[in-house]
Amino acid sequence: MKLEHKRIQPSCDTCEFFDWDDDMQDNVCIANLDEDEYARMMQSPSGRCPFYKYYDEYKSVQKQN
Repeated sequence: MKLEHKRIQPSCDTCEFFDWDDDMQDNVCIANLDEDEYARMMQSPSGRCPFYKYYDEYKSVQKQN
């Protein structure tokens, strides 16, 4: 029996590149991707976003103190 290991894709809500867009009135990914990078990300067999970067708002506040 072959076990399948599913990789958990991080939530966009915690990504540094997930931000509010006033024009679209929605949250969007603001990672600077060209067409090839976007195509690779959409066709990734693992389902993981290679551009995910965890954003910790408290970390930036700690630097200010």
